[in-house]
Amino acid sequence: MTKPNEPSRASITWRLIAALTGTVVLFWLIAVGIGVYVVHKELSETFDGALQETAERLMPLVLDDLGNRDHSGDPQSLEQLNKGLNREYLTYQVLDANGKVILHSHDAPPTAYDVPLVIGFHNAARYRIYTESSADGTIFLHVADAFKNRREASRESGVALLWPLLALIPASIVAIGLIVGRSLRPIDRLRSQIATKDGGNMMPLDAETLPRELQPIARSVNLLLDRLRLALEAEREFSANSAHELRTPIAGALAQTQRLLVELPPGPLAERASRIETSLSNLGRLAEKLLQLSRAQAGIGTGEKPIDLIAVIETVIGDYDRDTGTAGRVLLENETKGKLIRNIDIDAFAIVMRNLIENALIHGPVDDEVTVRVDDSTVRVVNGGHVLSQEEFTGLKKRFWRGKTKAAGSGLGLSIVERIVNQIGGRIDLMSPATGRSDGFEARITLPRG
Repeated sequence: MTKPNEPSRASITWRLIAALTGTVVLFWLIAVGIGVYVVHKELSETFDGALQETAERLMPLVLDDLGNRDHSGDPQSLEQLNKGLNREYLTYQVLDANGKVILHSHDAPPTAYDVPLVIGFHNAARYRIYTESSADGTIFLHVADAFKNRREASRESGVALLWPLLALIPASIVAIGLIVGRSLRPIDRLRSQIATKDGGNMMPLDAETLPRELQPIARSVNLLLDRLRLALEAEREFSANSAHELRTPIAGALAQTQRLLVELPPGPLAERASRIETSLSNLGRLAEKLLQLSRAQAGIGTGEKPIDLIAVIETVIGDYDRDTGTAGRVLLENETKGKLIRNIDIDAFAIVMRNLIENALIHGPVDDEVTVRVDDSTVRVVNGGHVLSQEEFTGLKKRFWRGKTKAAGSGLGLSIVERIVNQIGGRIDLMSPATGRSDGFEARITLPRG
C-alpha cells in the first residue's frame, strides 16, 4: 500500500492510457453536448415550421367546417370525430373573437390556452403554440406542440450520440495502449542496456539509434560510464600495483622473521616473533587476494581458447598435495566421461578452484577431507562442519565478510569466485548442509554449456 508521502510508482504506460482515454472521453462528451444543443435548436426550428404549416393548412378546413355546422352546438362535439384515434402529437383549439373555445382536438384542453389572440408563436407553460387568424379576424386557431415532445427528441439524439462512447472507451484503451507501448519500446531498450552495465561492462550506449528525445539521456549515461570506468581502472591499478609491490617486502620480512625464529631460544621473544610470522603470512595472503580481485574485476573469465577443466583441477589439487599441511586432504571424484572442455581462462578457473578449496580447508574441521566432485555440467567442493544459519549465508559473498569464525582469511575468496563465475556465464550456489549430508558446506559451480 502506498504511503501518503511515498511517490507514486504507477506505470507511465497506464498513466498515458488513462490520461489520453480520459481526454478522448472528455472531448467526446463536449462534442455530444454541442451536438445535442445544435440538434435541439434545429429540431425546434423544424417543429416550429411544421407547427406553422399545420396551422395555415388547418385554418381553411376549420372555416369550411364551421360554415357547414350549427354554431350553437356543443364545443366538445368535435371530439366525436377524434374517437379511436391515437394520441395526438399536435393539438388545436378554435376560438371566436372573444376567446371562447368553439372547437378543439381530442387531447386539447377545453379551456383556451393562456396566450394572446395574435398571429405568431407563443409559449405557454407546457406548449409551444402557433396562432392563426381568419381573414376577418373573427376566428382564431391555436395549434400546440408539447415541449416534452421536443425534449424527448433531443434526449434520444443525445443518447444515440452517447452509445458509441461505450465502444469508444475500451477501443481507445487498446489502441492507445498499443501505440504507447510501441512508442516506449526505445525506453525499454535503453533501460535494458543500462541494466547490463557494471564493473565488467563499461561499453558506451549506442545513442545514434535512439529517438531524438532519448539521445541526451544516452549521452549523459555514456559520460557517467566514462568517469566510472576511469575511476575503476584507477582503483584496480592502485590495488594491483600496491599488492604487487607489497609481495616482495612482505616475503622478505617473512623470511627474516622465520630465520629469527630459528635463531631465538624458546621464550617470550620467540612467541612474539611467531605472532609476527603469522601476521606477515596473513598479510601476504591478503596481498595475493587483492591481486586476484584486481584481475577478476578486469574481466579475465572468458578465455581465448577451450581448456580441459579436469587438468586444471588436478593441477590445483596437486599443489595442495605437495604441501605437508594439506597433503592427502583434497580428494577428486571425476564423474565425467573424459575431458571437461570449456572456453574459460585457465588462470581464472585456477583462481576459482584455489579459493573454494582453500575456504573448505580453512573453515572445515581440522584434518577433515575436502571432496571435489566433477560431472559434465557442475563442479562441487564439499567440506564438513556445522550447518550455517541464514544470517551467515546472507553475507558470504560480500567483500571482507568472514562470518562467525576464528580461522585465518581475508573475506574476499567467495566474492572473487562469484565475479569470475559470472564472467564465464556460470552460476555459483552455496548450500549448507551439503547435498546428501546432514552437515557440512557445499559450493556448487554450474558451468556454461560447452
